[in-house]
Amino acid sequence: MKSLWNDTEAKSFGDDPLQLRVYSSRLLGQEPNLVLHGGGNTSVKLDVTNVFGDKEKILFIKGSGLDLKTIAADQFAPIRRDVLKQMAALDSLTDTEMVKLQRSAMTDYTAPNPSLEAILHAIIPFKYVDHTHADDVVVITNNKQGEELIGDIYGDRVLIVPYEQAGFMLAKTVYEMTRNFDWDNIEGIILLNHGLITFGDDAKTSYARMIHLASQAENYLQRHGAVSAAAKAEPKEDLLALSRIRREVAREYGAPIIAKLDQSTEACGFANLPSVDAIAKRGPITADHIIRIKPFPVILGTDVKKDIEAFISAYIEYFNRNTDGHLAMLDPAPRWAVWPQYGTIAFGTSINEATSVFDIVKHTVRAIQYGEAIGGWQPLSEKHIFKMEYWELQQAKLRKKERRPELQGKIALVSGAASGIGLACSQALKERGAVVVGLDINPECTLMFDDHGSVGVTCDITDIIQVQQTVEMTIRQFGGLDILISNAGVFTANQKIEEMDEQSWYRSMELNLSSHQRLLKTCIPYLKQGIEPAVVFVASKNVPAPGPGAAAYSSAKAGLTQMARVAAMELGEHGIRVNIIHPDAVYDTALWTPEVLEQRAKHYGLTVEEYKTKNILKTEVSSKDVANLVCALVGPAFAKTTGAQIPIDGGNERVI
Repeated sequence: MKSLWNDTEAKSFGDDPLQLRVYSSRLLGQEPNLVLHGGGNTSVKLDVTNVFGDKEKILFIKGSGLDLKTIAADQFAPIRRDVLKQMAALDSLTDTEMVKLQRSAMTDYTAPNPSLEAILHAIIPFKYVDHTHADDVVVITNNKQGEELIGDIYGDRVLIVPYEQAGFMLAKTVYEMTRNFDWDNIEGIILLNHGLITFGDDAKTSYARMIHLASQAENYLQRHGAVSAAAKAEPKEDLLALSRIRREVAREYGAPIIAKLDQSTEACGFANLPSVDAIAKRGPITADHIIRIKPFPVILGTDVKKDIEAFISAYIEYFNRNTDGHLAMLDPAPRWAVWPQYGTIAFGTSINEATSVFDIVKHTVRAIQYGEAIGGWQPLSEKHIFKMEYWELQQAKLRKKERRPELQGKIALVSGAASGIGLACSQALKERGAVVVGLDINPECTLMFDDHGSVGVTCDITDIIQVQQTVEMTIRQFGGLDILISNAGVFTANQKIEEMDEQSWYRSMELNLSSHQRLLKTCIPYLKQGIEPAVVFVASKNVPAPGPGAAAYSSAKAGLTQMARVAAMELGEHGIRVNIIHPDAVYDTALWTPEVLEQRAKHYGLTVEEYKTKNILKTEVSSKDVANLVCALVGPAFAKTTGAQIPIDGGNERVI
């Protein structure tokens, strides 16, 4: 493991210890073998002058659940150290009481809730303290001879602490073990089945010790053949089966989900292990992961529904074996799957949740195989795992979950997404929680959608090969397809029928009609496996109210509308809703430049403002207005509507 410390960068923070704390915390957060998605915690001890001029001894510790990779100074919670030390000396304290006391000892009520290990950090007599869930260290401790192996690797340079759940009991255990203890004789603390703690009077020392100790564990695994023992295999692919798996798991969640498939050779090698059913079910790397991935995965075979039912039965049995009779069982849906020949799958009700599970599973798969190679994977006991999953503080976190956005967990495909209505639809869908794949012939689409939760693809929708590749990429990346917004189109130049050239006619038919049919046809097999699937075609006011000079455009859009009506009838038995919107006078698109608007307004003897609002409601229609209607059509408000044609034009006398 390489050190990322840079003296020049560190010097730029001067003598500000909190900023150095931020700097080294972010370095730790950049190493996924140390921390993942809110894991680990760091702190710094400072003397702070309060508003009365008095000096107070303060522990600044990472806010609970925050990500070390991106943490900022104001995300460290300031707590009075004397209170924390008094808490460590108590004989008993519930974790709920601990949280309340920690909160009451904070000097800034606007700061985030402090890490649950604030007491532990407070009793370690060094300015800087770093705690990670270093994979390789925990792999070695998840072994029958774990404590002996740690002794062989580190000698007496570390303090070995038996497993205790994070919080008061862990802090109390270390407090009792270190009375009259010479801290200068050790470089760190190994928390069995949990993680690694290092410390120092400066940020660089604490960080360097973390890298050094973690690297020694890594080197041990390499020397003993653990790394080379990890299986690899080339994956197969069955995207329709992946869509069905996602749908079946979503039924158990009771909500749409994202299913992230890991097709790496490592994931497929693990999934193909003859012993995978047994070793994958022994438990996670560390109990901290349990709330995200549950105690074991679902192992998939040829009958997905039966396999998921078996998982749920096993989870209910696990719950009944361990409950005290006063706990309410959490939802029993699996959080990840082992899919022999195909890899592993991570499930989550949002892209963030699925990505967190995906990353943890990737590390879990590796850790299990390393553990097997050095004598056998033996993580925490089932009772310890259950206690963490049903820990009062973890349950409190779950109860505080925010209300789900309307379309969270849905997967949407939008054509013509680089501008105008398509771009507005993509943004509106994402704002409502959907993940969005936007496709457009404009290559800038790849940049506009290049963020977490959306993907931009350069795609010519008149090219069936490109369309197929884009749809397959959507399934491969997110697990399925629920929403199709078929929007791409072009307004061909005004030409009377007798003057029309064939190129204009065929261009309009190809882009405004035929390409939509091919896109829909490609999507249908996956929409059939979708969750409350819905399709919206963007047609035009020219369908109910055509104008002279627009025969090519109007005919293609009329054909599109008729095709959509037939699609509504054909696909209804599969639960797929198909609706059509007819926008008009949407002027905030690339087509309507200021010059064109001036020209058209002048043609009618109107000002630009009068021209833009020449409808019954005397209002302007924007791309965002259209997008809001589209989102409504794919949402629950129109769950019982299909085959509808809805104008969005401010009211047009010819249509009405």
